[in-house]
Amino acid sequence: MRTRRTLLLKIAGVICLLAVLCMVTFFCSTLISAAPADEIGGSTEAEAPGDFRLNINSTQGDTSLSASLQMMLVLTVLSLAPSLLIMVTSFTRIIVVLHFVRSALGTQTTPPNQVLVGLALFLTFFIMSPVIAKVNTEAVQPFQNGEITQEKAIETGLAPIREFMLKQADRKDVDLFMRISGNETVIENETDIPTSVLIPAFMISELRIAFIIGFLIYLPFIVLDMVIASTLMSMGMMMLPPTTISMPFKILLFILADGWNLIIGSVIETFK
Repeated sequence: MRTRRTLLLKIAGVICLLAVLCMVTFFCSTLISAAPADEIGGSTEAEAPGDFRLNINSTQGDTSLSASLQMMLVLTVLSLAPSLLIMVTSFTRIIVVLHFVRSALGTQTTPPNQVLVGLALFLTFFIMSPVIAKVNTEAVQPFQNGEITQEKAIETGLAPIREFMLKQADRKDVDLFMRISGNETVIENETDIPTSVLIPAFMISELRIAFIIGFLIYLPFIVLDMVIASTLMSMGMMMLPPTTISMPFKILLFILADGWNLIIGSVIETFK
């Protein structure tokens, strides 16, 4: 109940924050659209100094509404950025594997969540750097230079990300979501797979691979737990929790095997 109440409070806080951002955006757009009457309508009538006319209507020569819409679009993209980072990059696999490592070691809060998330983010940037560079070269820079339109920039920038997801997604997961979406046609060319199908298929594949890696990480620590538990029972120490004795040996085994180097290197190799 306490966990559910905390989750509801967090959701309510996020909703309140979005509402405040919308109000601030509307207020800023209103201030931008408030201009002297002679500048807005081009009227030649004499008006008193400081007389302002509020204009929030969309006219052909007014750009205040488009500016407010652009601001809203930026805020929307920023609010969706964490979800996009999780859905279309290597972040999901890395963070799940890191949590499996911590659970296998038996350390409840060490390393803390902030450290694991920070490490996963930097590893994600490292793995996705070729994709990001390709998006910047082929889509962002030409769009900023006015060489391509916005629609063309989005289509071109999405292509490297789709290529990365297609390389990691399992074909049976793609077929599953194609069947759920009601599209029974056989797609021979991978470029014809809809992005709405590719993203969930990619996430399912990432979770499967992460759980396989987590199972392999758990195996040596389970064997160590069993050996220590059997030793304690043979010595008659049945009241002593085996985890109290096994945790230092797990940490020692992890250090001797250079665990962080081995696990991080292996996870990165799975994306090649």
